[in-house]
Amino acid sequence: MPPVLRRVLSPAHQELLREERRQLGELRVVLVRLDAPADEQKALARSIAQLDELFLLVVVGEFNAGKSAVINALLGERVLEEGVTPTTSRVGLLRHGRTRGRAAAGSGYEVITVPLDLLNEINIVDTPGTNAVIRGHEELTREFVPRSDLVLFVTSADRPFTESERAFLEVIRTWGKKVVVTLNKVDILQTPEDVDAVMGFVKEKMLALLGFRPQVFAVSARQAQRAKAEANEALLRASGFFALEDFVTRTLHETVRVRLKLLNPLGVGLHVLGQAQGVVGGRLALLKEDFTTLEDVDRQLALHREDLARDFRFRLSDVEKVLLDFEKRGGVFFDRTLRLSRILDLLNRERIRSEFEHEVVADLPRHVEKRVEKIVDWMVASHLKEWQAVAEKLQRRQAVHADRMVGHVTGTFEYDRAQLLKDIRRDAQRAVENYDHRAEAQRLAQAVRDAVAGTALLQVGALGLGAAVAALATTTLADVTGILAAGALSVVGLLLLPARRRRARAELETKVAVVREKLVSALTASFNRELEQSRQRILEAMGPYSRFVRSEGEKLRGQHDELAALHNGLEALKERIEAL
Repeated sequence: MPPVLRRVLSPAHQELLREERRQLGELRVVLVRLDAPADEQKALARSIAQLDELFLLVVVGEFNAGKSAVINALLGERVLEEGVTPTTSRVGLLRHGRTRGRAAAGSGYEVITVPLDLLNEINIVDTPGTNAVIRGHEELTREFVPRSDLVLFVTSADRPFTESERAFLEVIRTWGKKVVVTLNKVDILQTPEDVDAVMGFVKEKMLALLGFRPQVFAVSARQAQRAKAEANEALLRASGFFALEDFVTRTLHETVRVRLKLLNPLGVGLHVLGQAQGVVGGRLALLKEDFTTLEDVDRQLALHREDLARDFRFRLSDVEKVLLDFEKRGGVFFDRTLRLSRILDLLNRERIRSEFEHEVVADLPRHVEKRVEKIVDWMVASHLKEWQAVAEKLQRRQAVHADRMVGHVTGTFEYDRAQLLKDIRRDAQRAVENYDHRAEAQRLAQAVRDAVAGTALLQVGALGLGAAVAALATTTLADVTGILAAGALSVVGLLLLPARRRRARAELETKVAVVREKLVSALTASFNRELEQSRQRILEAMGPYSRFVRSEGEKLRGQHDELAALHNGLEALKERIEAL
């Protein structure tokens, strides 16, 4: 059996085509996953569709010129209906399919599937006649002609180059498409001279209209169909169809045409891939600033902690100084009072106690409470300062990127990120605005009192810290004066006076040291605990944002690598195609 139209693509070309379809298909999946703009996804889909319609042969002409018969002869079997009346009322796109079928693909447009190998490489468009009654058919035909690789213009030997055909060719001329003319039904002409005359007429008309003489083939589609059905190669050559098929194959098989056909969709793919890489790169750049923000917050909290710890030590020294001054005054009082020269005064315990309270205790309770309150207030203000610093940083961060928060980077990424920043800043601002200084100070002060009250040497109870220290000193004095009162007139009592003085000083020093250590320890523990809790509250508030940044960073780095691999693959494929 004589072959139908020979294969257009060589094995090497077919391999490149398969590889390009595979890579562009992978890119399409990635673009969907990246939520790329719809117009870019559509552009890529159209380019892949162009690969599915790798070579497009559009057959045009007046009805009854035999367009359907020519197509059937090319395919080697009767696929389309033929007749003397208009048989093609819709634009038909013939493409490969596992089974025969027809399916509407739009108004006046249908897809005809046929299981023929030739249609794996070339798609054929069958159009209504140029003189179709329904004018919309011409518009549909014009949609396909600009996409064509070759226009097969069919005119009839009994009515060559009609007015409607002339008008349609004028439109084709503006598209600059390669046109081959098929003069069909030459078998109705009587002599070869008649055929030559008609062909000469057509060529002259085409020259006048298009400015050049196109290839014109005189054929009998009806004889060609019979020749293929009967496997009669002599009849096929006599029909003129062998020469037409050879020309169509050579025209489509031109290396430059194949290269351009493969490079065009690849160029679209590289373009949309570059856009996607730009989006991912922009997101990574923006996310890098988010990582920097998180690092800045951590660094800011660490520096703030160092500054507060240093300041806290100075503030503790103020409390310790009050207690040390109290201890010093107590020592001076014992040295001056517990003497033989004041033996009579020592017998009056109330007087001694009154002098002690006036000279030693004095305003100790107020000073102790005041120093502790200052530390507590400072701690509360420091926590507030931390929140304010974070809130201001997030506010500056949001203001810097306000112009590109929405719309600059497509998809949900920027919206989620912007919303998280907004939520965290709002929470930080709310924490600042709702911070109850008095309540926080009372809570911290009570925590310090509770810690100090844990020692057996000092039961604070309802007393303040300063009053408790004063009570301790007074108790120490009472112990000393009580002993003196019991034996002051005896020789033993007189001998014990220097020892009691030293013991009173030592006891006061010991008890004040214990109170000082306990008070400092309680304040330090409260400070560290509150500082850590404040830090944790800030980190917890920023948790959704930091988790988003980490997870997006991991995802975007994966997308970046995936797109880079696709880009390398497409560039390598491009080099192979350009080397054809």
